[in-house]
Amino acid sequence: MNMYIEKLTNLLLEKNEMISYIQAKTWVELLWSDFEATYAKAGHAYQGEKMTEKIVTQWIENYGGQLHLFQSSRNDVNDYLNQSRGLLH
Repeated sequence: MNMYIEKLTNLLLEKNEMISYIQAKTWVELLWSDFEATYAKAGHAYQGEKMTEKIVTQWIENYGGQLHLFQSSRNDVNDYLNQSRGLLH
């Protein structure tokens, strides 16, 4: 999985110059785990890392350039996502 995370982190950094490496990796890990958890909760059989990579890649392609604009209604989430703001790659 680490190979996929690194690849997707680099893709996100290409799409969004406003986030740091740490933020990009955090976003990728969150998107990855969110997809797998949601897919499982919906009762679908696990399709493997390739399927998760495909979906997260689509999300990054479609929304990666705007992820730095995300604001959660939960302060703890915002704190987590903004932990390295200002330390750009």
